[in-house]
Amino acid sequence: MTRRSEITTDNDVSIQTYIDGEQNGHGPAVVILPSYGRDGGADFDPFTASLVRAGYRVLRPQPRGVAGSTAPTIGATLGDFGDDIAHVIDKLGGGPAVILGHAFGNFVARTVATDHPDKVSAVILAAASGTSVAPDVNSAPFVAGDPTLPDEKRLAALDLAFFAPGHDSSIWLSGWYPQTLQMQHAAVIAAAGPVIDHYSTAGTAPILEIIARYDPFHREEQWRDLRIKLGERVTSTVIDNASHALFPEQPDAVAAAVIDYLKA
Repeated sequence: MTRRSEITTDNDVSIQTYIDGEQNGHGPAVVILPSYGRDGGADFDPFTASLVRAGYRVLRPQPRGVAGSTAPTIGATLGDFGDDIAHVIDKLGGGPAVILGHAFGNFVARTVATDHPDKVSAVILAAASGTSVAPDVNSAPFVAGDPTLPDEKRLAALDLAFFAPGHDSSIWLSGWYPQTLQMQHAAVIAAAGPVIDHYSTAGTAPILEIIARYDPFHREEQWRDLRIKLGERVTSTVIDNASHALFPEQPDAVAAAVIDYLKA
């Protein structure tokens, strides 16, 4: 897999996007949006390679503050993040794209689909949170992503909230961007209530919901909630032996689910 990258600029926002696959690949481009405080790099490399082998083009826009992505961070909103991705699709997507949001990235994916429906052919929600999350789980990203804390405390948070039993959580001691995490968390807090509710339906886009079997952010009793709310435009699938991190745990299984959905 040969990666290239391109920086697109819109006023004071510059977003670096990793690009894999050919422009004339099968179907729409797949745009990957990473989780809280992390980049769209190594966590998604095996998954991306599978999509490219299947003939798809993959775009990985890096969040504000990561790699070559520069933009205002104070007061940035979910709408701003969605606008960033819409501009990338305009410049690099070659038409409406499939937006895959992992964990926190699901907020941005839903925002793009709501505010820019002409840019989105489908939305994939990978390890999105359920309607209620235990407080210790909800706070885990801000422990795991704080490099000033002892590794033992961070590993405990990773084991609790991100990795299934028997998986090596230490691979996520690195790869965090604390300032980006702080910016994203502030945007979610500011959007709590009516704004999150507005974006929650992802506009009218078709949705593939990928649930990790051991994800404490999305407990089994909540697995049917999205389909009950939005009806037949939601397709759900469960990935075994995975938790909230999902992509470093089961990249091949996730890729198979996504490719099957795109082909259908």
